[in-house]
Amino acid sequence: MKKDVIVIIGAGGIGIAIARRQGFGKTVLLADFNENVLDAAAAEMTDLGYAVQAQTVDISERVSIRALATRAMELGPVNQVVLAAGLSPNMAGPEKILAVDLYGTAMVLEEFESAIAPGGAGVVISSMAGHMPSPLPEDQCSILAHMPADEMMEMPFLKPDQFTDGGAAYAYSKRANQLRVQGASIPWGKKGARINSISPGIIMTALARHELNSQTGPMYRQLIEGSVSNRVGSPEEVAAAAAYLLGPEANFVTGTDLLIDGGVISAMFTGKYLQAE
Repeated sequence: MKKDVIVIIGAGGIGIAIARRQGFGKTVLLADFNENVLDAAAAEMTDLGYAVQAQTVDISERVSIRALATRAMELGPVNQVVLAAGLSPNMAGPEKILAVDLYGTAMVLEEFESAIAPGGAGVVISSMAGHMPSPLPEDQCSILAHMPADEMMEMPFLKPDQFTDGGAAYAYSKRANQLRVQGASIPWGKKGARINSISPGIIMTALARHELNSQTGPMYRQLIEGSVSNRVGSPEEVAAAAAYLLGPEANFVTGTDLLIDGGVISAMFTGKYLQAE
């Protein structure tokens, strides 16, 4: 009898923390764009006693995502899917960020809709940045939530030249992720499965260190110092939240976003952040 399968897309700090928490007793299908990162993470988990399969994936390419979903179904019932891959604002310009963070997320939800087993659950790792933009027009919200991914990317408002920089494209993409999860909860629900998103704040991962050491580092530090918790988060804290959303205690939870940011957004919208020294 084949074991249940958990698919982890993104072998960074958050993805691996979730894989470790959720993966024992299951087949872990670990996927990442960076083959070196993927191989190292798979080897480490294997050494710790996990049953790990690895596959490279490019989430900006549908054929690559479809191959991953097919592999997952071959391994066994796909019980859990976690999308923790993406680009940060300083890693690319608007075109690439939209292709990976927005289009890629939409395609993963479409392709794994047919792969997820009844009773299964998925989690998309979004970002607190998705809570920062002004409310979007209703027509855009509907398109981002429901329009097929390939048609969606033809919309004029999603052309790269509509965004001033990578940061603007990133925040918009993360808001789109939250809307897409809401929309996907309907077809996933027809499969007897659930899908939710998590919006982490600044979590101490390699990607966060990259941002803190970049030209936008001072802004990140101001966010931390002006937040309610006055600290960064850990990948394990995000993994604990994912465990809830993926587990039986959350059977009545689908199509929603869980903000885990140490109070950054609360501080911003109440004015406390502006008072931080």
